[in-house]
Amino acid sequence: MTGSSNQGIKTVLHPVSDLAQAKAVYTALLGVAPQTDGPYYVGFEVAGQHIGLLPGGGPQGLTSPLAYWHVPDIEAKLAEVTAAGATVKEPAHDTGGGRLVATVIDPDGNLLGLLQDR
Repeated sequence: MTGSSNQGIKTVLHPVSDLAQAKAVYTALLGVAPQTDGPYYVGFEVAGQHIGLLPGGGPQGLTSPLAYWHVPDIEAKLAEVTAAGATVKEPAHDTGGGRLVATVIDPDGNLLGLLQDR
């Protein structure tokens, strides 16, 4: 183990089939209105966490929720988890505003997200 730290899970994306209905449910659950509210993405900020709704699973084609571990150095963490047996599904890339994301698959087929804010 190299000691590359993480800041915990702070972002979870949920695929939804009906964005309007999901937005109503998550607004009721979280007790806040969405911070981002568009036809392709609805995002909530609550208690230091970001909860995102992706209609149809978004461009990632998600079929289940995806948790993102926030890390200070995404490339170092990718190297560490792949050396331990994970497989890169989506290499690190900028999603705008300097935010880098990547996904890996653990040995049991679970999808894990990594996220670095610059």
